[in-house]
Order: sequence, then structure tokens, then C-alpha cells
Amino acid sequence: MKLLSQLRTSTFQLALLYMVVFATSVFLLLAFIYWRTAGFMAAQTDETIEAEIAGLAEQYRSRGVNGLITIIRERVARDPNAKSIYLLTTDDFLKLAGNIDAWPKDSRSESGWINFTLDESVGWTGSTRLARARVFEVQGGLRLLVGRDVDELTNLKRVIEAAINWGMGITLALALLGGGLMSRSTTRRIEVINTTSRRIMNGHLSLRIPTRGTDDDFDQLAENLNQMLDRIVYLMEGIRHVSDSIAHDLRTPLTRLRNQLENTLITVNNEEAREHVGQAVAEADQLLATFNALLRIARLETRGNAADMKVVSLDELVTDACELYEAPAEDKQQVFEQSLEQGVMIEGDRDLLFQMVSNLIDNAIKYTPEHGRIAVAVRREGSEAIFEVSDSGIGIPDDEKEHVFQRFYRVGKSRSLPGNGLGLSLVSAVAEIHQGRIVLSDTYPGKAAPGLTVTVRMPAFTGVHKRIKATPADPGHAGSEGKAGAEATEGASGSGLETAQ
Repeated sequence: MKLLSQLRTSTFQLALLYMVVFATSVFLLLAFIYWRTAGFMAAQTDETIEAEIAGLAEQYRSRGVNGLITIIRERVARDPNAKSIYLLTTDDFLKLAGNIDAWPKDSRSESGWINFTLDESVGWTGSTRLARARVFEVQGGLRLLVGRDVDELTNLKRVIEAAINWGMGITLALALLGGGLMSRSTTRRIEVINTTSRRIMNGHLSLRIPTRGTDDDFDQLAENLNQMLDRIVYLMEGIRHVSDSIAHDLRTPLTRLRNQLENTLITVNNEEAREHVGQAVAEADQLLATFNALLRIARLETRGNAADMKVVSLDELVTDACELYEAPAEDKQQVFEQSLEQGVMIEGDRDLLFQMVSNLIDNAIKYTPEHGRIAVAVRREGSEAIFEVSDSGIGIPDDEKEHVFQRFYRVGKSRSLPGNGLGLSLVSAVAEIHQGRIVLSDTYPGKAAPGLTVTVRMPAFTGVHKRIKATPADPGHAGSEGKAGAEATEGASGSGLETAQ
């Protein structure tokens, strides 16, 4: 798969295109060299044959047939290696002179030039070789063949062809290897950017894309992306700081207003007025719970509450939470199942983990109709501790699952139900502190009420205690949040942390 993914990269495809262009240019160059070299040698051979024919013709004109026979025999005698081929015969192919005994097969040619093999069929006594010759008729009914041994030329052509083939093969192999190395190097750098980007998208906003210090295109791209991330984080922190400041500043007057309404409720005698004041007190409590939840999430996201992690028994913690919510489930006549594997240990903050577990169980009960089913499970899978809550409620559409962890986000189906859309934001913040991840899925896929299964995966305790360092909280909020800690913790439970599935 890794090889296939590398073959699909644009870098490798560009290298492949370059390889094709380069190989084509090398092939054309070698073909030109071959054409010029082999053509020149073939032309030189033909010119040599033409020169010998011219000499024999001159001897024939001056000395006649006997002189032609004599000069052929002299040339044969002077050429013991038989580089030149001669054959003079009568009209009925009776040999008069030459170093072969018979005419080659298929010796007729419109141009007069023939290529044949020197072997036993022509009376050749040496090793089999290739020859090229010209055939014509001499006055008086005689036939003359004059040629040259071209076996060395043919072998040279074969050597050049083999060199071209090897050259092309080596060129393609080197180009392919170079393209692969270049693609691998480029892919590695792109994969670093992709991996870091994916982790940043998953919430690790403090990460930045590493650079090599070469100031090349990739370094410039990484620096630009890092500067963009710095700017985004700066703007996000600004917005978060403003929202947290508003939540903190408004909480005090709201608390005073709520207390005044409660005092008024005590003094009012009219039942209708008492009902209206009571509703106002409830609304004030809801607003205070929302502000407290916002401050709690802000502290979690800055990890101010994660300074001291301890080993926690997840199954015991979930057992305590289930005991707390068994009564609300019975009131709705819901089936409340528990499957808790014993001895599942994690390293974390027990209070935060209990808040996370409680929120998820509370949501399951709230959004599951009467006579519905709720299942809570704890188990260990490899190096992970799993906490899972399943219900048979209204569920969450697939296109909204990735948005429900945002603050104040509520699914359209549940907007009529009580809540403020902060519960899952708190759950997400707690899971992130504990290096966990949350997976949302349908309990009954394809059904009208698919339900929802929330799976929280966290690192299981391995027996080696590792303290998770907390990122310092925003200095601008340190005093205010410390002052309001107890109130925020108290308001974090119940409706203030509820969210619509």
C-alpha cells in the first residue's frame, strides 16, 4: 500500500514524465549514432565493392576474358582471409575463377545487390559468415559476382544494438530509481506536513510544522503555515478570553439578581406572583449554570485542573456513577444494563472523570424515551481503557456528529429539550486532558431511532506512573477563575452541562 501511495504522488508522476522525455531523447540520440555509424560502414563496404568492380571492368576491357580470369585469381591469392568474394562463371554457371564454387540462392535482385551467407551451399570451406555482393552479366554470356565479407560489420551492428538496448535499460532504471528517490524524499516532507496538520485538526493547536533550515520551498511553506496557525490561535484565544471574561463578569450580578428574586419569592404572598418569581429564579439558575460551565470548560482547556494525576479504578468510578443514575432511569422505566470489567485502571483526575462519566450517562437517560434501553460498559482492549455508553434514543445524524463537541451546538431534534449545548464540550475537554479520544456511532444503524453509542478510549495504566503536566492557565484569568472555582464546580453538574445529542 505504501508503494502504491508513492506511485500516485504528483512528484513520482512528474519524475516518470521526465524519465519518458529523457529516455526518448537518449533513444533518439543513440538511434542517430547507430544510423550514422552503421550507415557509414555499409556505404564504405559498397564503395569498396564498386571500386573492385571498376578495377575488374578496366582489366576486362584491356585484357579480355582471360585477363579478367587472371586478375581474379591474383586477387584471391593475395587475399588469404577471403575478405573479398569473387565468382566468374559461364552462362550455365560453370565456374571459371573465384573463391566460392556456386551462386548463392536468391541471387537475383533488381538493384544487383544481394546479401547471402557464406556456407557449404556456395562451396565455402571456412566458418559460416555473412557477405554482400553485386551481380551483373559480362559480355559473352559470362556472369560475375563481386562482394565483401560483412560478418564483422554485422557483428558490430549487433554490438551497437545491444549497447543501445542496455543503454536504454540502464537509462530507464536510473531514471526510475532517481524518480523514486526524489518522490520518496518529497513525499516524506509532505507527509510530515500532512501528519502535523491532521494532529492540529484533531485539537493539538500547539503543534507546528517542523522545518529543516534549508529555506527551500517546503521550509517556506511550513513557515507560512506556522505563521497562519499562530494567527489563528491568537484570534481563538482572544475570542475565548472575551467569552470567559463575559461569563465571569456577568456571573456576579446574576448571582445577586437570583438572590434578590429568591428573597422576593419568600415575601410574595400571591400565588400567581410566586409562580412568576419562581420561574425567574429557575431561569437565573440556568444562566448561572451556563456561565459556570463555560468557566469550567475554559479551565479544562487550559489544563489548569490537570496538575495532579493519580491512578483511578475506572470500573469503580463508573459503578458509583451508575448508582447515582439508577433512580432517574427507573423513573422512566428504562432498562439500565451494566457490563463493567474489573481492574481497569487509568491515570487521571477522579473528579473530572466522574463528571465526564456522569454527563454521558445523564445524556443517555435524558434523550432515551420511556421503556428504552441504556447500556454502560467498561473494558480494556490492549493498551486502552474503554468507557462506553449506548442508548436507544433519537441519536445524532452522521453529518452532525463532528459538530456536537462545539460549545452551544445542539442537534435540531433536541432543541425543544432542556439544555445549553455544553455537556459534550466538557466531555471532550476532559477526554483530551486524559489523552483520550471519543468515537460516536449509531447503536442501531438504519433504524428510525438509531440511538447513540459514545465510546471514550483512554490510555490504560501500565504500572509506570507518568505525571501529566498542565499547561499554565491564561494569566488574565488566573485570579478570577481561582476565585470562582467552587461555584463553577458546583454549577457544572446538572442542566448547566447538558447538551443535545
